[in-house]
Amino acid sequence: MLILVADDFEETRSVMRLLLEMKGHAVVEAADGREAVEGAISHDPDLILMDLSMPVMDGFDATRCLRKQAATARTPIVALTAHSDHGAWRAKAISCGCNECYAKPLDFDALDRLLSFGSRAAASPKRGH
Repeated sequence: MLILVADDFEETRSVMRLLLEMKGHAVVEAADGREAVEGAISHDPDLILMDLSMPVMDGFDATRCLRKQAATARTPIVALTAHSDHGAWRAKAISCGCNECYAKPLDFDALDRLLSFGSRAAASPKRGH
């Protein structure tokens, strides 16, 4: 799978890249929501991992923007948040168009569940093509 990792912390993106590449996936990175939108449109990833708190454009607005684009309207987006009130953030993420929301830091079991979700979506007919 091609996975877009959107997170404003370079260390988080680096760790995610390493873990995902070790599992055989290709990774595109974005440091903020605007880069995530541009990267998703230009690279057509199979899965987007979207941090919710980012500069320039947060993950909520980036998700809303991606849902309005024909090319990314059905791309699976999994929100990631380090906020302790995960339930409230999850509800808001789902309401703006994310398919799921996980708490950071991800443990290995959560990463495998997340990738399983993305793999099922990637195996289905290509979005809007």
